[in-house]
Amino acid sequence: MNTPQLHFNLYAEGSIGGWVEQNRCVRGADAQSGADQDHDCHQPGLHARGIPGFRDLLPFNRVAGLRGVANVRHIDFPDDDRQRLKACCGAGKATFITPNHPEFFTDWMIDKEIVSQVSPLAASWATHGVVNGLGRIMQKFWLANNLIAQIPGNSGAAKEHSIAWALKGHGVLLHPEGGVGWHGSVVGPLLPGAVEMGFEALKRGRATDQDFKVWIAPVVWKLAFTKNVEPALAQECAYIGKSLKIECRAADTLPERVHHIYATLLSRDEIACGMAPDERASYATRQTQLLLELSRRLGDGISVDPGASEIAELLRRSRRWLREGNGDAERQKQIRSLADTIQRLQRVGAWASANPRITQEEIAEHLKRIRNDYCKGTLRDTVNRFVPQPAGPRCAHIRVPEPLGLHAYPDSIDDALAELHSRMQAAVTTTVAELEAAGSFIFYPNPFYHR
Repeated sequence: MNTPQLHFNLYAEGSIGGWVEQNRCVRGADAQSGADQDHDCHQPGLHARGIPGFRDLLPFNRVAGLRGVANVRHIDFPDDDRQRLKACCGAGKATFITPNHPEFFTDWMIDKEIVSQVSPLAASWATHGVVNGLGRIMQKFWLANNLIAQIPGNSGAAKEHSIAWALKGHGVLLHPEGGVGWHGSVVGPLLPGAVEMGFEALKRGRATDQDFKVWIAPVVWKLAFTKNVEPALAQECAYIGKSLKIECRAADTLPERVHHIYATLLSRDEIACGMAPDERASYATRQTQLLLELSRRLGDGISVDPGASEIAELLRRSRRWLREGNGDAERQKQIRSLADTIQRLQRVGAWASANPRITQEEIAEHLKRIRNDYCKGTLRDTVNRFVPQPAGPRCAHIRVPEPLGLHAYPDSIDDALAELHSRMQAAVTTTVAELEAAGSFIFYPNPFYHR
């Protein structure tokens, strides 16, 4: 088959993959100096890490292709983790690889780095806007790399292809968190697609082999800057403030500026909803009150009974309502606007205010989320949405929790999904703790935090 063979060739030749020399991977005590620290890990290909010499030299380090498109200088992927993943891939079994989804574009680069090591013919899911929405040339490129377009409300063909491909032993990769949330230390709620397809593959495999096994193979990765990037973060924060017409307060620290931008945007949403902003209340409290009011209006708009008050269920019903073409054009516009606003507000989750300290990595995630959700209309912001540029060089720390054998969870989708989430979050939490102990993070007081 030509398509998977092309996929294999592209990465077997090391355009993104291909391990090189080893270095040390900690910012360490010199983090505040801004020096790029060496790392105890492997280096990815030039597309990810850039061209040595040019990548740190002005003005060349402003060019993504020279700096590295994702500016991932090093990849820390321990051999034990790689072998654990490799052991559950291949002929005679079906495997669904489920990475976390903390960042857009970099996810594809790292996912390909991973599957090139363990399952080169693996198919990968992506949103239909990426596979089909960037023109015919890009569509041909993505399909040649064995990407599967996820089409909302019409995923039957994609699921059928994925199950058949996994049963051939090639593997299928998809992100159970769905869209990117820009929260690298927290695994969001998981969608059941991978587990559902896994159980169907198990049913088909057991029809001819009672010992056939299906694995859900979780993978998590955490990005950490390799030097102090506060100046670059401050520059991006200033750009966002100017773009959104929000004045920066000179006395504010960097995280306080980010909080001020989010608080101002929240005030605008409150005013648009007819609510008076209470600047004395915490961001989380105000956000909760606004979400309740918007959800009430959305429920009224689609005539949902009071028992279906959970926001996630309400959003699912609203999407179905829109797909079915209910209501007139004006009402559909109102429902779509309410649903979009609720989804956008929910992207700042409870995790944002859970800890008294915030890292540069978390500040960077806030800034990218704001740019993705609010900064639109210019070529610069459009490019940033599809290929977001990080504030500085980074190391990707990849870990593989124990794979989940679906044969141990007979037809219990909820139990399998809960266990998958537990293993992924535990691996992320452990990785973050190890990096913190090694001095890999720079911390600030967190202005979102409240007791």
